[in-house]
Amino acid sequence: MRLSFHPRRVRKALRALLSPTIDRGIFSRHYRKITTVILQAALSCAIIEKRTESADAPREVKVKLKTVYICSECGNHSPKWMGKCPGCGAWNSFVEDVIGEESKSDPAKSPRRALTARTGEHKAIPYKEMEMPSYIRTATGLGELDRVLGGGLVLGSVVLLAGEPGIGKSTLLMQISDILGSHRKVLYVSGEESDGQLKLRAERLGVAGDNLSILTETNIERILGEIDRVSPDVVIVDSIQTIYSDNISSTPGAVTQVRETALAFINKAKTDNISVILVGHVNKEGTIAGPKVLEHMVDAVLYFEGERQQTYRIIRAIKNRYGSTNEIGVFEMTDEGLAEVANPSEMLLAGRPQNTPGNCAVCTMEGTRPLIAEIQALVSATAFPAPRRTSNGIDYNRLCLILAVLEKRLGLRFSVNDVYLNVIGGMHLDEPASDVAVAMALISSLTDRAVPDELIAIGELGLSGECRSVSGLEYRVKEAARLGFGKAIVPYRNLEKRQIKADIELIPIKSIFEVLKYLAAPEKLQG
Repeated sequence: MRLSFHPRRVRKALRALLSPTIDRGIFSRHYRKITTVILQAALSCAIIEKRTESADAPREVKVKLKTVYICSECGNHSPKWMGKCPGCGAWNSFVEDVIGEESKSDPAKSPRRALTARTGEHKAIPYKEMEMPSYIRTATGLGELDRVLGGGLVLGSVVLLAGEPGIGKSTLLMQISDILGSHRKVLYVSGEESDGQLKLRAERLGVAGDNLSILTETNIERILGEIDRVSPDVVIVDSIQTIYSDNISSTPGAVTQVRETALAFINKAKTDNISVILVGHVNKEGTIAGPKVLEHMVDAVLYFEGERQQTYRIIRAIKNRYGSTNEIGVFEMTDEGLAEVANPSEMLLAGRPQNTPGNCAVCTMEGTRPLIAEIQALVSATAFPAPRRTSNGIDYNRLCLILAVLEKRLGLRFSVNDVYLNVIGGMHLDEPASDVAVAMALISSLTDRAVPDELIAIGELGLSGECRSVSGLEYRVKEAARLGFGKAIVPYRNLEKRQIKADIELIPIKSIFEVLKYLAAPEKLQG
């Protein structure tokens, strides 16, 4: 017999039972139906009461696991893999991820709720009532790194350090830990090396280990617990791709894991005023592995780059909320670790050939630092239907533009020659002030006439062949004079606006035509 609950029938039956004038005959004939309805009503009330009690008590939350695809550039979700992201238009950016929970979990303890919990504890403060801490920056002890950071690590900031495998990220951070340990408490968290491996590398680098604690752990909950116990001033995590949370079902290194564990570190840094350095791996395209939103979450993004076959390393800031993004730091890899290069211009010019066609020096500005770099060009007859164009250190499109200007304005035949361009030392010249030096190196190689060793070229080329002014010319020529250069080709318009005093002969030019004339007869443009 199927029982159904009808409230109207229950009310009618109850009124009949409570009525003093109840007809006993009717009651006896419908006794079974009346008791069945009353029993059903009582049972329904009991179920409702039990559900109410269970709703108030903690219960297990079980969510089915679901596979989704997340765009590593913008974080867009898709139930299936897509070649092109409809959100940001990036190609081949979707990576597989698993969302959901396998077991019970307290949502308040998940990294996703960490930032929300932090912001809920604070109230708006008038600007004039805000207090500045006793120290806002902590110098790392490495002048080249402090230059890039803008003076040191900011209190409560999160810095993301990225670089190719084997470039020296862990070595740099171990040296920073040792130097900071002399006056700050440092916690070094490693998810890639064991205690013995870290000890071996630290002894090779001569680490003293004062105020330095080592933790080999990959679980974010246990790491945060150790941070609470140790109370460090600086936390170094190597690397963020190895950290995972028990509350997230995906594997370490997945998009969700990287995003949520990084959010937990950011929350901890802002809450406890701890400076955090996160190490990030790069993928085969040279970008940071994981979601693109990771770079937006942190306060600074540093790239540690260089050729592994060479000993020099360059660190530059791609993003910095507390400093400039134009500064670079130069290091040299030695047996004792990374050593600072205080004068990178001399390093870049070391071993420069004398009186060789295709070579020209240029002074570029990296933030407030002038750097002398050597540009080499090789122009040779092609054996292919389409001549080759290879550029290393100079933007390829910039090279094509300069070649087009030289061929159109000067009538030089680069279209039947292969062109190879290289910047010595692994430098990347992004500013247009190197255009004249590139043009002189190309012309020198094509005409087989060497650029004088004492000459340096500075200036930007326009499409009509004119030489345009550049910024910071005074700093550039002073750096060139300090390194022994005797002459500098500079834009004429810079000298029109301001007279520059330097221990170097300045040769102003208005167009690229004068460069060709100078190479053909150097004595014509002296003075």
